[in-house]
Amino acid sequence: MKIQFREFNPFDVWFWIEFSTVPSPAEKQYVEELFDSWFFLGKLGGFNAENFQIQDEGLEIGYMEYNEKIADRSMMALMHNMSDFEYQGTWGRCWFDLGTSDAVALDVLVNSLFQLSREFITIETFIVGGENIDWPLPQGSRSDVADRN
Repeated sequence: MKIQFREFNPFDVWFWIEFSTVPSPAEKQYVEELFDSWFFLGKLGGFNAENFQIQDEGLEIGYMEYNEKIADRSMMALMHNMSDFEYQGTWGRCWFDLGTSDAVALDVLVNSLFQLSREFITIETFIVGGENIDWPLPQGSRSDVADRN
């Protein structure tokens, strides 16, 4: 799977997936469940790198003392909105307002897409941001997508 980054605005970003073949209904469901799950974690603040106490601890986390005050003091890192997934031929796309979620969210998504491509559906290319020349964005992009709040 090839990864490309184009123009990126976290408050108005499209994700593009190029499949090796036109995806079946079951394959679309895998993709949509991955993105829905990822968004739900982001909406709950799961991608907040300011509060990575366990990761920062290293390999020895047995009997680690978790500091709730650090968690309470960290700035919220929430995703705000996403559109429904759309498909056209071998392409799929989805719009997001990533809000204040940290870039670690993108790493988690890319890692998940790599595994999805290995196990269930071959993904040729994943593009973060920008436009697809063959599939124009809706006028006003952000205001014309379905609200998933």
